[in-house]
Amino acid sequence: MSGKYQRVAYYPGCALEGTGHAYNRSTKAVGKKLGLDLVELKNWNCCGAMEVKNIDPKLQTYLSARNLSIAKDMGFETVMAPCNGCYHNLKKAEYDLKHDSESIEVNDRLATKAGHTKYQSGDVETIHALDWIKHSIGEEGLKQHVKNSLKGLKVANYYGCMYTRPRHIFPEKDQGPGSESTSKPHFMDDLLAAAGAENVEYPLKTACCGGAHTLSDSETSTRLVLNLLETAEACGADVIATECPTCHSGLEMHQKRAETVFGRKTKVNILYFTQLLGLALGLSQRKVGIHENLSDSRDLLFEKRIG
Repeated sequence: MSGKYQRVAYYPGCALEGTGHAYNRSTKAVGKKLGLDLVELKNWNCCGAMEVKNIDPKLQTYLSARNLSIAKDMGFETVMAPCNGCYHNLKKAEYDLKHDSESIEVNDRLATKAGHTKYQSGDVETIHALDWIKHSIGEEGLKQHVKNSLKGLKVANYYGCMYTRPRHIFPEKDQGPGSESTSKPHFMDDLLAAAGAENVEYPLKTACCGGAHTLSDSETSTRLVLNLLETAEACGADVIATECPTCHSGLEMHQKRAETVFGRKTKVNILYFTQLLGLALGLSQRKVGIHENLSDSRDLLFEKRIG
């Protein structure tokens, strides 16, 4: 086990306390089962998400930077954000505060006005939940904890578009063996394979699900999701594994909408990768929040003798 990520600051973000609660629940449960320690940031705020970013990107940078400053003040060198949007925004804030003088000026001014520590680029490292488990436990360590193998379960791993784009805010990726790839990410594939799952070749790993347009243009979002779902089924997947609450909710909701609006039904189930890992580690379905999913995977899990 790598000690660097054994104990990290945890930034759940807004979605994991709402529609993505099952992700929050399963992430904490998996961490505890693996002997990893998550300490939630005190008095954290929204990262600015898409709403603030579209109106005032400098303010969004400040909102994300404030969370990073909290992690530093709590004595942490690493903050883990499981939501792709939060992860992306914290990484973007890190980049902006290193390269953009206007962002630095706005951040310093607002931090002074709010009365908290000014965040400086490089003070804290932001990682995703995939990095957290991959680098702290790794595949071999994970195999030692598996009690209920995912053998026989065919999985399409879906990373979404914000996990790897834009490339310049993720300097740790594409650094050769051991690092994540932006063109063909594999960390989720690696972890689920270690838990016994069979990963199918899925060409749409980083395609957009239309999450940002769900409210403004639901038809486009539904068509984008339907493409993801039908492709996963064509690849032979039983499950689409997700690692983003917006993607997960979008896939579930638009799967239902595609059937009612377009008359196109798909049977592939949608589960968070942490839910699948939790089941492999011997945690109950309730412990990892299977009952909170809109996509009902209980029959499939029973058929595969998982959980």
